[in-house]
Amino acid sequence: MRGDPTFWLLARASGLTAYLLLTASAVAGLVVKSRPFGRAVKAAAATDVHRFLALLALGMIALHGVALTLDSTVRMPLAALVLPGLSPYRPAAVAAGVLAAELAGLIVVSFSLRRRIGMRNWRRLHWATYLVFLTGTVHGLAAGTDSSRPWALGLYLGAVGAVVFATTWRVLAMPSRVITTRTGGSRVQDRDRSRTV
Repeated sequence: MRGDPTFWLLARASGLTAYLLLTASAVAGLVVKSRPFGRAVKAAAATDVHRFLALLALGMIALHGVALTLDSTVRMPLAALVLPGLSPYRPAAVAAGVLAAELAGLIVVSFSLRRRIGMRNWRRLHWATYLVFLTGTVHGLAAGTDSSRPWALGLYLGAVGAVVFATTWRVLAMPSRVITTRTGGSRVQDRDRSRTV
């Protein structure tokens, strides 16, 4: 390794930390909807934790990018942090990370635009969180220099397992509610959509 490894180590640590925070934010978001702890965790508190974790993840992603541009090991141009495919180091894998970061930023910004864009559009955009998680995982596995180490593989497997488990819980554990309408029919409200029966 040439020169001072400080920025290289910081880039690696901040990238892994960003991934863990992204995972925690995704799981917290799923907890908001599925409420696996019942009334023990209030939806407002879970939402605040979800948003805070997402902001922390974006901060770590920014630190990851800055550390990479300051590092002398890889020589990452600043433009490669914004435009996918410009990285001289594993361009496709880095492009996945750039796309994940930009989409994550868009989703975080959408929190404050919910009223403007409408709840339905905001929810649709929020489904892209799965794409952020997927491309972030691909980025980490394909671009990360520690990815082949057992502890790193365990970290990625644990993160994917946590998101898959929380998603499965949300899908299987959410009961449908039957609401009687004024016309005598009934409407089944299933998660985020309603159907008249």
